[in-house]
Parts: sequence; C-alpha cells; structure tokens
Amino acid sequence: MEGKTTVEGTSVDRLIALQNVRDTLVFMRTPDGQGRIELDKFHTPDAIRTGIEKTTVNELGIRRIMFAVDNINGVIARLLAHGAELVGEVVQYRDTNRPAYIRDPEGMIK
Repeated sequence: MEGKTTVEGTSVDRLIALQNVRDTLVFMRTPDGQGRIELDKFHTPDAIRTGIEKTTVNELGIRRIMFAVDNINGVIARLLAHGAELVGEVVQYRDTNRPAYIRDPEGMIK
C-alpha cells in the first residue's frame, strides 16, 4: 500500500458527474514496482448495481481502467472522435493531475 486518502467536494462531483461524493481511495503499487492499483470505497453516494450499460463511477465491481498520459486533451479528443463520451469534466486535481473519466462505446468507464 502506497497511501490512503478521502476525497470529496465540488471538483470531485464535477469529475465523476455525481453529487455529494465522499470516497476513500487506497493506492497500491504492483510487486514489480511498475504499476499502481487504486481501490475506491464510496461513502456517498451509495455504491449501486444497475447492470452493464451506462454504468456510473460508483457502480459495484471493476468498472474502470486508468492510464497516465502526457496530453490529456489530445487523448480525449481522439477518444471522442471514436465514439467515447466524457463522463464528467476534466478537473485540476492537486498540483499535477488532470483526471478525466471516459465511457467507451461499450459502456466501460476508463
């Protein structure tokens, strides 16, 4: 485990297109040191189960994959051109991160 934090507030709400979000994140490093895994626990809103199509970020199970990229705006533009959709907004998070959630044409959030 690398760290643990709780996130909440309007920037988190805007990022994942949900309201009144309070979420605990745990960050784990893979054994080879090359990758990271982020585990989420939603306190609010409650985690839900609706089915496969058009899932939300707080859906139970593994629903998203995250990638670190150099040009987030360029990546988003390419994905949107191929039928993806931006879930919330791209927001500035801390000093260096600008996360975004994208739903691919099959409904998976990345």
